Amino acid sequence: MKIISVATTTALSLGVASAKNNPFAPKVTPNNRSSKYIGSLLSNARPTPNSKLGRRLDGEDYEVDISNYSIKFEKCQYIKQYADEQDEDIDNVLETRRFVIFRLCPDNSCSSGCNYNYGEYIVDMETYLESTLQHKEEEQEAMCEACGECANDDAAADDAVANDDANGGRKRKLVDVNCNSCYAQCQNIDNMEENGYVDAAEYINCEKVYENENSGLVYYAGAICANAGSRIKVGLFTDEYCSVYDADATVDKYLKNENGYNVKLSYHLLKQTFVSDECVASCTKENENANDDDAANDDAAEVEISEVCENLYSAAGKCETYHGFAAGIDYSSSEYYATQSANEESVCDYISTIQQGHYDATGEVVVQGGQTTIISSVQTTGGQKFALTFFVIGTVGLAAYAALLHNKITRGASRPDLSAQEAGTMA
Repeated sequence: MKIISVATTTALSLGVASAKNNPFAPKVTPNNRSSKYIGSLLSNARPTPNSKLGRRLDGEDYEVDISNYSIKFEKCQYIKQYADEQDEDIDNVLETRRFVIFRLCPDNSCSSGCNYNYGEYIVDMETYLESTLQHKEEEQEAMCEACGECANDDAAADDAVANDDANGGRKRKLVDVNCNSCYAQCQNIDNMEENGYVDAAEYINCEKVYENENSGLVYYAGAICANAGSRIKVGLFTDEYCSVYDADATVDKYLKNENGYNVKLSYHLLKQTFVSDECVASCTKENENANDDDAANDDAAEVEISEVCENLYSAAGKCETYHGFAAGIDYSSSEYYATQSANEESVCDYISTIQQGHYDATGEVVVQGGQTTIISSVQTTGGQKFALTFFVIGTVGLAAYAALLHNKITRGASRPDLSAQEAGTMA
């Protein structure tokens, strides 16, 4: 069995800023304590150089087995944070980044809620889409290849079985297909361009799709979060970095093929990366060389972790202990347990703020009544509430007393000196 291992210090750098209509246009905000705190919650996540070897802060290797889990999409979210590199031509210190929250659920529990023994993770949307789309493409190719075998006549199928049996057993089909419907589905995929469609998955990495030299209008296509983070779609931007989003521009209006005709986006592949009640991918990867006899023997059938799970788990910020994730990393024997636990708590707190809607669709912190809705996990005690109330009442009382004294002094100073006036008149 293949076990993956990752660095425990990986996380994500996230941040916030003041509100603005454009969700991608950074804007200068005060470098205050709150902004620094949010920005320093997590650090940039990076996959380990060798996924077979992971190290704790104390230098010891560890391994994690997630082969019995599956990926479940939770939410896509914009987050505004301080830019790592500031463009000299743009007067800003913030940038909008896109993140995805996903879970590793025990197998077959994605549709039933995935409410226990799971891990929750956050990773940048680029990494999430790159890994999941590659996995879905491979699944699609395998499905259509298996579908092609449905067209074999019975005689050819019998010959193939005989030949396989003579060679020591035939290979198992790793993809289950419905022979009655798969052919039409694969034909639609193959004939997509002829039918006036293009794969939306080809436009997630910020690519120029339209330019009018006369008007100077230029559009770039890239992935965006939509429907309150429940979907990932393709949107249009007016800059090459896909940071200035044009919400009024319709994608299909500006997408053209090589012949200059408009084409429409097909989400047949991309929509499989954000399904709500199903698993996006299983972390179990069966050995393609295993035959039917091996499959019957658990000891002989080699099970590996799928590449999509390995990549995402390595790159993501992790919240596992709180959710009872059985396959998670055990820090208890490490001398850096307190640090590791604090890092995980920070990731859990931040994921919680996103899940509870403390960020709006533009990546800004939600503000209500002049205060942000981000709430610390620390509770206010009764003594602290009493002291705060006493302080407030005392401050109001002192202010009232100061106003009274000021009023008395002002009246005394404004009273006329009649004796001096009379003396002056007699003189």
